[in-house]
Amino acid sequence: MKTDINSDLEFFVLLARHESLSAAARALDLTPPAATRRLAQMEEKLGVRLVNRTTRTVSLTTEGEIYLQHATRILAQVQEMEDAVSSHGAAPRGLLRVNASLGFGRTSLAPLVSKFAKAYPNVEVQFEVTDRPIDLIENAFDLAIRFGELPDQRLNARRIMSNRRFLCASPSYLELNGTPQKVGDLAHHRCIVHRQNDDAYGIWRFVHDQHSEAVKVHGMLSSNDGDIVLSWALDGHGILIRSEWDLEKYVKSGRLRVVLPEFVLPDADLFVYYPSRQNQAARVRAFIDFLVEQFDPPARRGRESLIRHGTGR
Repeated sequence: MKTDINSDLEFFVLLARHESLSAAARALDLTPPAATRRLAQMEEKLGVRLVNRTTRTVSLTTEGEIYLQHATRILAQVQEMEDAVSSHGAAPRGLLRVNASLGFGRTSLAPLVSKFAKAYPNVEVQFEVTDRPIDLIENAFDLAIRFGELPDQRLNARRIMSNRRFLCASPSYLELNGTPQKVGDLAHHRCIVHRQNDDAYGIWRFVHDQHSEAVKVHGMLSSNDGDIVLSWALDGHGILIRSEWDLEKYVKSGRLRVVLPEFVLPDADLFVYYPSRQNQAARVRAFIDFLVEQFDPPARRGRESLIRHGTGR
C-alpha cells in the first residue's frame, strides 16, 4: 500500500497536469469534495497555498511549482527503486509514460502503442503527443520518440530508423515551372517552408561532393505542420523538403517526384530518447525493443531505389 506522502505527491502531480480538481478527482476515483479536502489538508500541513483556484481551473503558485518539481523527481526515484528491487526477468508491468511528436505520434505510433498494449497487458501506457520536445526528466516521462537528435546530454538515445530527407514536388508543378538542376535554382522557384522549432527560416542547407551549400528560398506558403505542407506540395504549390518516410507512398504512386537527389540534406533519423538510468525498467526495455522490431531496417530495403525511381531517371 502506498504511503500517505506518496499518495499526496501523485495527487498533486495529477492536479498540476490536468489543471482541474475535478479531473484529478476522476483520475484517482475520488469525489470532487474529497479532492478539495485533500488539497486543503496538504496546504494546511505545509502552511502555504499551492494553487490559485478559479471556478473551473487551478494554476500553481510559486510554492506549488517548487512542490511539483520535487514531487515529480521523488516519484520517479521511487519508481526506479521499485524497478531495481523487483525480480529480474519478471513480466513487464507498471506505468510507462511516452512522449512523441504530434503528427507522427498520432498517425504512426498510436497504432504501435495499441499493438504493444495487446502484447503486454500489465503495462499501463500514458502516450502524450506534443508539437515540441519536452524535458523528459522534469515531466517524468520514461522515453520520447523524435526525429533528429536532441541536444540534451542527460539523455541516452537509440536510433530506431534511418530516414533521409529529399526535395520533392508534384509533376504538375515541375511541368509548369521546370525542374531545378542545381541548388541555386531553388531561389527562383516557389518553395514551401516547413517551420520547425528554431530552424533558420527559409534557409535550406545541402552537401554535395563534400562541399556544403545553403540557399535562401522563398514561397507563398509555410506552416509548422508537416501534414499541411505535404498536402500543399501534392496540390502543386511548390518544392518541399520531406523525409523518405513521408514520401514513400507518394513517390511510388507518382504524385510526387524527387528533385536534386544528388544534393544531400541533413538526415531526419528516428530516435528513442530516455533518461540515463542505471537500472532501466523491464517495461521500458520491452517497449524500446518493440519499436526497434517494428521499424526493422530490412523491411525498408528497396526504398533507395524507390526514391531514385521517383526522380523519373
